[in-house]
Parts: sequence; C-alpha cells; structure tokens
Amino acid sequence: METVGFAMTGSFCTFAQAMPQMKLLCEAGYRVIPIMSNSAYETDTRFGRAADWVAQAEEATGERVIHTIAQAEPIGPKKLLDLLIVAPCTGNTLGKLAAGVYDTAPTLAVKSHRRNGRPVLIAVSTNDALSGSAASLGALLAREGFFFVPFGQDDPAQKPASCVADFGRLLPAAREALAGRQMQPMLF
Repeated sequence: METVGFAMTGSFCTFAQAMPQMKLLCEAGYRVIPIMSNSAYETDTRFGRAADWVAQAEEATGERVIHTIAQAEPIGPKKLLDLLIVAPCTGNTLGKLAAGVYDTAPTLAVKSHRRNGRPVLIAVSTNDALSGSAASLGALLAREGFFFVPFGQDDPAQKPASCVADFGRLLPAAREALAGRQMQPMLF
C-alpha cells in the first residue's frame, strides 16, 4: 500500500473541495497521512471551524494530523511517504517552497520528503497566481519532482490573477505524479 501525505495550507475557501479528495485517496487504497499548517490547524473562519476540519481529516484517514515542524521532520529520514500532496497550496506556501523557506509543517514536510527524490503534487489555490505568486509558481513548475493538479483561472472577470486547481482531478494527478509524470493538460 502506498502512503500519501496530504498537506493543507490556509486557503480556507477550498477546504470543502480538498477534504473529499482526501477521502477519495483513502477509498482508492492509499494510506493517507494528514498534515496541516498552523493556520489550517488553528484558525476558525467563515468557511468552518478549525477543530471540525481537523476532525474530518482524522476521521477520513484514521491518522492523527501532523501540524508541527517537529512532527513533520521525520517524514524524509524515515521515508514515510511515497507522494506528498499540498492541497490547497497558497501563494504564501508556493513562495516559501520556491525560496527554500521551511517554517511550517507542510513546507518542512516537502523539504524532508524531497530529500529522497520523491514526488510532490501541488493543488494551487491563490488569488495572486498570475501576479505576485507568478514567479514562485514558475520556479516550482520548472523544478524536478514537483507536479501540479491541473489548474486555471477561477474568476477571470472579478479576480483576473486568481487560479485554483481542479480538485476533481487530484486522484488521477496523484497517480501520474507517482509514475513521475505531469498530468496533461496542466492548464484549463
């Protein structure tokens, strides 16, 4: 059985899209380890209470949420994961990954996991993907071992720089990433 890390960062508006994908991965036969940034783990928003999202992740996977740097650090040395998914991945997290800043459980999980050359799948969700986060997005698109859930503009008229992954394509994108391939087409 392959083991997948599922790291959620603070794009709270897409939690309701990401959480069913975590369940689908489990139903598809993967062992799923939930990981959350401090923001995702602790912040109540208009999109839901943090404790409820944590409970849903733990119920869906049967695993405790990794939410501290200390908990994330062994991922690489112990080779705990076959694939690490960051879904949703905010512009802030894209920037940190592109710049080599590992100060949250998800970013340190990526660093620790990548030390073994294992794949990372990103489901982007940021209002500035085509502006402030564009350089970080481009850097990760060009980096070996990073793959993307197909994404596109979610509201070109009202938010022309905003992009979001097609969460409904996360499972097939994960299968492709595990095989070392980028799912195509990447943009919609």
